[in-house]
Amino acid sequence: MILHLILYWEFFKIGLFAAGGGLATLPFLYQLSFKTGWFTTAQIADMIAVSEITPGPLGINMATFSGFNTAGISGGLSATLGIITPSLIIMVIIAGIMHKFTGNKYVKAAFTGLRAAVCALITIAVWEILKIALFNFPLYTKTSDISDLPLVKNIIFFILLVLLLRKIKVHPAVFIFFSAVLGLFVKF
Repeated sequence: MILHLILYWEFFKIGLFAAGGGLATLPFLYQLSFKTGWFTTAQIADMIAVSEITPGPLGINMATFSGFNTAGISGGLSATLGIITPSLIIMVIIAGIMHKFTGNKYVKAAFTGLRAAVCALITIAVWEILKIALFNFPLYTKTSDISDLPLVKNIIFFILLVLLLRKIKVHPAVFIFFSAVLGLFVKF
């Protein structure tokens, strides 16, 4: 029971401070990973992949996945409730008072500042994902051999996907599906 309360509380804090969507939760998940050891950074990359191909918001899917990995179904429920509770509370409060402040210059300035903070959080999240997907820092740390750092096949695949996304106009879900299928057959 205590583990479920801890899961709820940790994801409540993530839900409270990770404004801007699911990718904005990633820096908090990395910190939680180091703090609790509930999951590794490699598992966070797996969570992102699973969360991207399943229906629903990324942050909520990742909370559910994290909670499930930590304490089963009830852990998934605890983490999910934890991450959505702050949003529910804040939306109820904002809905009640927002109409009074829509023209206020300070409120507009605060939202402008929030956009910058969200961009920073998402940039950090993208960098952390790229570090896991394209580089082998654990091996490089052990060997100090620079040739062990890049994951060449992953980098080539990443570049090809970026080029394809720029040329071919299909839904990103097609590329996610293609990558998942390719990952099953080709060990990256």
